[in-house]
Amino acid sequence: MTKPRRPRAAGRRGRKWSQHVTRTSNALDLEAKVFELRNPAAVAASLKRSALRSRRRKAPPYQSAMSMLNFYINRAGKGLPSSQKRVLERAKSELRRAFGREAARGRGGRGRG
Repeated sequence: MTKPRRPRAAGRRGRKWSQHVTRTSNALDLEAKVFELRNPAAVAASLKRSALRSRRRKAPPYQSAMSMLNFYINRAGKGLPSSQKRVLERAKSELRRAFGREAARGRGGRGRG
């Protein structure tokens, strides 16, 4: 005898959990449509502003901004056009530069110390 199956979560609640996380988590207070910008430097500048201003972040500003960018790329990545994904990937480099972290990349490891 088989168990009856539970119905899947219906509507938006089951499909839009990452949107809920973005809006309600204590990561950052983001500017509207920041991930839709077409200029990597503009995305990075907006994330930096948000990270420095936000009262909801748990980590240091750089870590919060980079985490939110990575979260968005990883969660929305399947549905993003490749051109916008390229913009967001380039925004990582711009964000490192904006926080003065660009020199840490070439040393191997995480660049601490």
